[in-house]
Amino acid sequence: MAKLDSTLDRMLRLAVPAVALVAAGFAVVALLDRMALDGKAAERRSLVARADQLTASALMPGSALSCLDSGAGDATETVCEAQVFASAASTAAAVAYVGARLTLLTDAKALDPASADFAGARRALELDRYGIVAYVLASRDGCTAERCATFSLFADTGAIRSNMKAQVFDQYVSRHASAWNAPAPMAEPPPAAVSAAPPVVTPDVKSAAAEPAGGPSVAHPMSSKYTLPSAASIPAVSIMNAEPALPKAAAEAQAAQSKADARPDDDVPMPPKRPQAQGALAAPPASVR
Repeated sequence: MAKLDSTLDRMLRLAVPAVALVAAGFAVVALLDRMALDGKAAERRSLVARADQLTASALMPGSALSCLDSGAGDATETVCEAQVFASAASTAAAVAYVGARLTLLTDAKALDPASADFAGARRALELDRYGIVAYVLASRDGCTAERCATFSLFADTGAIRSNMKAQVFDQYVSRHASAWNAPAPMAEPPPAAVSAAPPVVTPDVKSAAAEPAGGPSVAHPMSSKYTLPSAASIPAVSIMNAEPALPKAAAEAQAAQSKADARPDDDVPMPPKRPQAQGALAAPPASVR
C-alpha cells in the first residue's frame, strides 16, 4: 500500500508540469493565431485603403480612368475612347491604373484565395474594353494567350485572350498617336475685337503735298505772259552731295579776302590828313580907299 501511494505521488508530481506545458502550448498557439488574425486584418485594411485610393483617383473631375472601371455601354464608348487616348500622358496613366488594379487583385488572392472581395474591379478587368489588361499582362508578366499564371484571378478570360491575340491596345494607340504630335491650331481673334478696331485711313500723298498748311488751296488763274519751265529742264539737286570745287584763281582770291578780313584793326593804315587851303589863315586884304 505504501508503495502504491508513492507511485501515485510520483505521477502527480510529473502530471503537474505536463499539464502546465500543455496549457502553455495552447496559450502560445492561441496567441499566434490571434497575431495571424491581426496581421490578416491589417493586410485586409491595407488592401481596402489601396482600393479606395484607386477609386478616388478614377473619380476625380476630368479623369478618364472611370471609363475603365465600368461597362458604360455603347452610348459613351466613343467619348471614353477619346478621353483615354487623348494624349500620350492619358494613355500612360490608363496603363498604370490597370497595372495597379491587377497588383491589388493578386495581393488579395494571396491573402485569402476564397475571398470574393473586389468583385466589381475583377469584372471590369475581365471586360478589358481597350485591351489594356492584355497589354499589361503581355508586357509586364510575359503572358501569352495560351499560358498566363495571372489568368487564375479571373472567372472569364475570353476577352483578355482575344485582345492579346489581336493586339487591340496597339491598334487604339496607332489610331490616336497621329493626333498627339499635331500642331495646335492658332486661335482666331473674336469677331467683336475685329469689328471694334478703327478703320485704317491711307493718306493721299499727292493731295497732302499739294494742299497748303493753312487749309485747302484756292485756284488763281495765271497770266499767259508767264512761261513755267518743265520738270525735265530743272536739274536734280541733292543736299547729300558735296559742293563742286572752285577754280584755282577764285580759290586764291577767296583766300586773300579771308586773310584781309582776319587782320586786326591796328594793322589798318590810317588815311593821310586832309591839306588845308592856302591863305586860309592869312589876314584879309586891306580895303582900298
